[in-house]
Amino acid sequence: MVLSDLDNPWDMAFLPDGTMFFTEKCLGLSVLLPGGDVNKLMGMADTEGYASTESDLFCEGQAGMNGVAVDPEFDDNRYLYVYSASSTTEPGTNRVLRLVVNDDFSGVSERTDIVEDIPYKPEATDQPFGGPGAHNGGRLRFSPDDGYLYVATGDTHNAEVPQSPTLLGGKVLRIDRDGNAAEGNTPPEGFDARIFTYGHRNVQGLTFHPETHQPIAAEHGPWHSDEITALVAGGNGGWDPRPNMAGRDDCPDGYCGYEPHQMDAMEPSERAAYMPMTDFDTYPDAMPPAWENNGLSQGMVSAEFLTGEQWGAWNGRMVVGFMGIGFGDTPVGQRIDVIDIAEDGLSVHDVTEMPLPMPSARFRSLVQAPDGSLYAAVDEGEIHQIIPE
Repeated sequence: MVLSDLDNPWDMAFLPDGTMFFTEKCLGLSVLLPGGDVNKLMGMADTEGYASTESDLFCEGQAGMNGVAVDPEFDDNRYLYVYSASSTTEPGTNRVLRLVVNDDFSGVSERTDIVEDIPYKPEATDQPFGGPGAHNGGRLRFSPDDGYLYVATGDTHNAEVPQSPTLLGGKVLRIDRDGNAAEGNTPPEGFDARIFTYGHRNVQGLTFHPETHQPIAAEHGPWHSDEITALVAGGNGGWDPRPNMAGRDDCPDGYCGYEPHQMDAMEPSERAAYMPMTDFDTYPDAMPPAWENNGLSQGMVSAEFLTGEQWGAWNGRMVVGFMGIGFGDTPVGQRIDVIDIAEDGLSVHDVTEMPLPMPSARFRSLVQAPDGSLYAAVDEGEIHQIIPE
């Protein structure tokens, strides 16, 4: 175990020397230095012990301080990015903040909100996990190929959001370090130019194939079908939970995302036929998932590739973490899977469950460290290092 007694650690980002930035959902941003010291850099509203605090940053439900990413040119610009809920504009939004880390890693400054308008769910609705902050997305990752920042967002239990051309929920954004649309984004006409892909439910995993640099998303399913999907510019994920379409009627609070019988157990395949995760009937050109977790929804969150000879036969394979969500008689499934995914990201050759050196938990984030080991942050308040044998 690397760190314990944390409060919902959500994400990690490394520098080449092993310096590790990490976020805690309801507390803020900290850094673990190579010598073992932890500096608390930027806290959220009403936190204590941080070098600075931001009074507008808050947590509620799944929202809070989520993803963190290091700028590819950190040595020159000292830029670090976090995704956080903010009360600056009512009723709250998710924002991508660019920060400057000082030379001795004791604090951050020059906050710049490069994205200010990612939706946040402000009020509870009649849905499973229906409280404020639900379906909040939050992962940030830089592509090793094009150097742009990819931002994963959630549909906020709002049926209009995923297919909306202007609302940034249920999307993967692709932007430069100032928040501008990246070159090569090709969303449909009339869409916000920052949108790389749309029609998503709640992407919380983003990674890139180590050889092709193909962007790949891992996404929660609605009581069925967690998905791994290769992303293509302008692509539609095929998630559309609007009522009174695709053969559906009205739905509780206008959101069909868990229908039919959203609070009752039923065969996942039956629910998938009524409320598909990727609706090919309505959107025949939707991006096809490479894997659907055998038709189950178990809270697939994080995604990373293992690289290096130390991983043996697993070198170049993808790992995904599951928080574990059982419903009815379906298995909870807290685990890390090792996936042999095709280079084009369109199919999976093999899936193996990773033997763990620690108990199973809600695996929130998986990140490979510069030394080649795998770090796993779990909701239970710990960050673990997994070393290949």
